[in-house]
Amino acid sequence: MKPRIALLFLALGASLPAAQAQTGNWPEKPVRIIVSYPPGGATDIVGRLVGQKLSEALKQPFIIESRPGAAGNIGHDYVAKAPPDGYTLLVGSVGPVAASVHVYAKLPYDPLRDFAYITMLIRQPHVLVLHPSVPARSVKEFIALARSRAGKLNYASGGPGGSQHLAAELFIMMTPGISMVQVPYKGGAPALNDLVGGQVDLMFPNIAEATPFIRAGRLRVLAVTSVQRSSMLPDVPTMQESGLAGFDFLSWLGLVAPAGTPKDVIVKLNATVNKALLSSDLRSRMTDLGLEVAGGTAEEFQAFVKKEIVKYGKIVKASGMERQ
Repeated sequence: MKPRIALLFLALGASLPAAQAQTGNWPEKPVRIIVSYPPGGATDIVGRLVGQKLSEALKQPFIIESRPGAAGNIGHDYVAKAPPDGYTLLVGSVGPVAASVHVYAKLPYDPLRDFAYITMLIRQPHVLVLHPSVPARSVKEFIALARSRAGKLNYASGGPGGSQHLAAELFIMMTPGISMVQVPYKGGAPALNDLVGGQVDLMFPNIAEATPFIRAGRLRVLAVTSVQRSSMLPDVPTMQESGLAGFDFLSWLGLVAPAGTPKDVIVKLNATVNKALLSSDLRSRMTDLGLEVAGGTAEEFQAFVKKEIVKYGKIVKASGMERQ
């Protein structure tokens, strides 16, 4: 009996290093990075830039896969239910992570229970942009116009609970007498295309998506949503400079995995991404897009997300929007 027990323990002991080596050698095959918005938007661009750096550093392809819809919730739900083996990652964003739990009555995932947060990638301001046919050239003029056309102006968003929607709701909340109609899309890129085409009146897109249209004269920009002016559009005033004291809105993107992903994989990803974010070429590319490089520990990102969920719960409640 004793020899059999000894053999059993020897077999178990022999299997442990192999199991550890399996995660220690991660990745041993291509890794998917899910982007929950259509191609061409900031989420897609950041995912591809970071994915390229991960491919170079870890010697495996990091493949971008787009799963848009429901203001980013479809892609987030897909990753929440994916095997926690390190081979399915997500570019998580503020709307589906921090706001959707307050906007949707039956959200199919829990942003705290179902995800492992790896590191924040970028922060970015949004901008208030109008189709050139809208007769306002400053925030003050636009507020007066919107009050005179209560309920008649419409704004595009990437869907209920997304960052464009939340920025618009914050604006409405801080300007009494204004009401506008949301026109939701499956992402920021198609929403911007319809704004440029004149199908909608205005939008609060992120600065990376909007700047090419602003510089081409196809959209009129009135203000940025951050406390400080953006180096990308230095002549554009902030909302605070335009008379809305306390207006401060930044969206963010971060690298996320399904809950239960091995700790050593999370640590390896965190270290690799933070190193990539320090590289001069990636930082230069991000800066050119008007994005602020973030980084940090997994624990810091997790704590930040908890605070964001509370913050956007207050915005959603104050806006009076009905749950979807």
